[in-house]
Amino acid sequence: MNRIIFGLVILGLLILSSCGGKKVIYVKDMLADTTYLMNNIPPLRVQKGDRLHITIQSKTPELAAPFNSDIGSYRINEDGNVSTSSIGQTPTTDGYLVDDKGQISFPILGSLDVNNLTLDEVKKMIHQRLVSDKLINDPLVKVNLINLKITVTGAVVSQQIIKIPEGRLTLLEALTQAGGLTSNASPDKITIIREENGMRKKIMANIESQDIFNSPAYYLQQNDLVYVEPKNRDTTPREERNWRMFSTFLGAAALVISIFTLSR
Repeated sequence: MNRIIFGLVILGLLILSSCGGKKVIYVKDMLADTTYLMNNIPPLRVQKGDRLHITIQSKTPELAAPFNSDIGSYRINEDGNVSTSSIGQTPTTDGYLVDDKGQISFPILGSLDVNNLTLDEVKKMIHQRLVSDKLINDPLVKVNLINLKITVTGAVVSQQIIKIPEGRLTLLEALTQAGGLTSNASPDKITIIREENGMRKKIMANIESQDIFNSPAYYLQQNDLVYVEPKNRDTTPREERNWRMFSTFLGAAALVISIFTLSR
């Protein structure tokens, strides 16, 4: 009888140990009080399907008004001051959509090829066109990406699509916003699927190593897909229910046998 009880205890401990997750320590190979070189932040490049918010300002507001999609109309009063009215666009519908050819349709300037350009390059291109076409002599051009998003899935607490209004997000920040890793996650097997120049490529990352800071996936790009590989396959609801029933039965059996043994 004692052997039976001992066997049940050992089996219960094995079950509990299998349910426990390994603690994940980010960049655990970094040394304290040691400095490391930082890589330059790669600039965001415009991709097909992106949406750009572009504003033009000038010392002569009536010249800039036709180039701003969020301005419905403008009026010049008797003093020569210009007042404008907004058409009430929201961030989700505002801006210029980059089409399948990598172009945007910009007022007066027509089609502009912006595919794979940085935001600064887009700004410089529009500035040069406005000046060279003698439309505005002193334009102030601002360009922002307004539909920047990252998808995080796999063995994370909360699988979700993360929107990034700030325009920049690191892999560690994305995992944190997704609630962190689950106990079934493989921190050394994180896959990033990235779209570049009409192609998709796979980047592997290990957040337990300091090498993550040198990875091209550390700074995420728009439309990146982050997938955290699980250690074991996910169980179905039926398997989880059967496992709970088995664990409950095992505990009850151990309790009955213990009471029976003590009563003797």
